[in-house]
Amino acid sequence: MALPPPSPARLRAAKKRLIFPLDVATLAEAEAYVELLSDEVGVFKVGKQLFVQAGPEAVQLVHKRGGQVFLDLKFHDIPRTVAQAGIEAARLGVAMFNVHAAGGLDMMRTTRTEVFKRCRTEGLRRPLILAVTVLTSLNADDLRQTGVAAGPQTQVVRLARLAQAAGLGGVVTSPHELSRLRRECGPRLRLIVPGVRLPGADWDDQKRVLSPQQAMSRGADYVVVGKPIRDAADPRLAARQIVSDMACGLARRAD
Repeated sequence: MALPPPSPARLRAAKKRLIFPLDVATLAEAEAYVELLSDEVGVFKVGKQLFVQAGPEAVQLVHKRGGQVFLDLKFHDIPRTVAQAGIEAARLGVAMFNVHAAGGLDMMRTTRTEVFKRCRTEGLRRPLILAVTVLTSLNADDLRQTGVAAGPQTQVVRLARLAQAAGLGGVVTSPHELSRLRRECGPRLRLIVPGVRLPGADWDDQKRVLSPQQAMSRGADYVVVGKPIRDAADPRLAARQIVSDMACGLARRAD
């Protein structure tokens, strides 16, 4: 049976969980998207391309519009180096940033400890620290080529448990691992999900994909959607369609 249209409250809740990646080459392009979509999405993701080109100004322009930032630089280095990078991310005021879980337990634990310590001493807001598990562009064959015999689901859960042991607040994972992660890692771990497309859309370079509704109904806390919004004739309308689909997923999860 089809669900009724989502309520305004459900739509507002879903919008807060939609992350739009500012995967553009210049600060001017990023600013245009922030101006266009600041009322349609909950978080803007600043990744490597834009941050290398524009640096902290990319974060600041989102904050000036009252938006939240997910700093997606996927830190992966020795523990002290990643911890220092995390401290600088916290000083920028980002809502969340990520590290590679493959960096190991000590790297993740040291980063959390040092970032939270500095937040206390400097009066900074604690960011949500996320661990990247298995990139959504990788499948079982890709993992085997890197020496990982386990399939994507097994590897994702293994790395998610490691992130939990380190005290991190969430993980980045494909939607196909959501149900197993919720079952094996519990309800408190935040799950941030790229690889989300509306039914019938081009998968682009993603290999493990679900719809926004499916992702939310299986336990996602946030979904990252870029290309379907960016390439739409009307990006604002496309974002609203994504949010509506997410809200239907939230309703299914609540039932």
